[in-house]
Amino acid sequence: MKEIKSILIANRGEIALRVMKSAREMGIKVYAIYSEADRTSPHVRFADIAICVGPPPSNQSYLLGDKIIEICKNHQIDAIHPGYGFLSENAEFVKKVEESGIIFIGPSSKSMEIMGSKLGAKNAVKKFNVPLVPGTESAIRDISEAQKIAEQIGAPVLIKASAGGGGKGMRIVHDLKDFEEQVQLAMNEAKSAFGDDSVFIEKYVSSPKHIEIQVLGDQYGNVVYLFDRECSIQRRHQKVIEEAPSMSITAETRKKMGEAAVNVCKACGYYNAGTVEFILDDQGNFFFLEMNTRLQVEHPVTEMITGIDLVKEQIKVAMGLPLSFKQEDLSIRGHSIEIRVYAEDPTNNFLPDIGKLIVYNRPLGPGIRVDDGFDEGMQVPIYYDPMLAKLIVHAEDRKSAILKMLQAIDQFEIVGVKNTLDFCKFVLKHSEFNNGKFDTHFVQKYFQPEFLKQETTQLEKQIVSVFTQMIFESKANSTKSTKNLEPKKSLWKFNRLK
Repeated sequence: MKEIKSILIANRGEIALRVMKSAREMGIKVYAIYSEADRTSPHVRFADIAICVGPPPSNQSYLLGDKIIEICKNHQIDAIHPGYGFLSENAEFVKKVEESGIIFIGPSSKSMEIMGSKLGAKNAVKKFNVPLVPGTESAIRDISEAQKIAEQIGAPVLIKASAGGGGKGMRIVHDLKDFEEQVQLAMNEAKSAFGDDSVFIEKYVSSPKHIEIQVLGDQYGNVVYLFDRECSIQRRHQKVIEEAPSMSITAETRKKMGEAAVNVCKACGYYNAGTVEFILDDQGNFFFLEMNTRLQVEHPVTEMITGIDLVKEQIKVAMGLPLSFKQEDLSIRGHSIEIRVYAEDPTNNFLPDIGKLIVYNRPLGPGIRVDDGFDEGMQVPIYYDPMLAKLIVHAEDRKSAILKMLQAIDQFEIVGVKNTLDFCKFVLKHSEFNNGKFDTHFVQKYFQPEFLKQETTQLEKQIVSVFTQMIFESKANSTKSTKNLEPKKSLWKFNRLK
């Protein structure tokens, strides 16, 4: 066993703070890195020691792998936790960490390399009878040959970047006469985004649900699955609302998906925490999509329904400890929902917003959790992902969890930047979300910016009403002394308006 006494969190914001809290509870010294834009961030203040790594752009700070390793050597830091994003799935960086003798809290560089390529992952898992979507088994080199395969599969087909993610390098082709043009566009985008123009094709599953399985393995070949998460509410191929467990699958399917996810781990000798993603068609069939070789943004909902701290388990596995529980020890307790609160304008195609958090009050109460990296008065920078916070609730069942989340949204006060709270409220109130008859196209099918603009107009009327009342009170009391005025009471009413 390799004891870990100190950890550098190679990340920022909410995930850096979240990892630090668990590490601290284990008696581990925590180091933060930060860019000049994050100098006053909560994760910097929380750390035992914080070190500036460069200017705001991530390629001059958080992506400087060699500098991060050098910092660890200079401060004799035992381990690195990458969080998610940035260097978390960079196999080359992980290999350098391994060679330096520093412990990487995550999978091996070899596993990461296999699963980092969608084509490599598909080729690895097919030997373990993991169900795959029909498509090409290698990157497209001859477009005319790929056209023939597409015709055999039948429209619609999906073109995907092998090294891709976040919807980049992805094209849906409904009419195969457009196939060649769309392949070229996908290749160009993949080259620009990932430095790799490899793309492949597969049958496009219409009305799909996005279901993922949380896995955890140790360095002795023991692997368990910590059940499933429903991640179908997305915008621009990125998740906005997640919940656990999914109401879309039966107990039998849940078991089959979990066992398939374990087989994916065995296909690449995987250990530590990871997520295996599947798509589910309208007939209940599921197919392997990809594996994320890191801690997911939405991991809190799994923690809520299992009672297991995934970060602590990651650290234990990295130390070389075996898993302390088996599959039969795990059970689902209640229901959990997470919304991602982005600094985005849902009425303007979810355009990111920046500015100062004039008001920032978190909701409180039993079964309510907020993972964030901001405080009131802070600036929301332009350089990074626009997520402000993750709001998570837990209740005895899905209906109760939805109601608790709606109440928590109403209590979450954010003034200064546009955000997605009202959009999430729209989703949670929608009949198709409540009855579970939704898929990854929910936003395109049901959301229109006008829905939120109408609510904004009503809010503006409320604000005008409050200001009118304030002016009336001021005039009515103009003959009285200033000390008898009550502006604080009126302002309190205004600040509470949503």
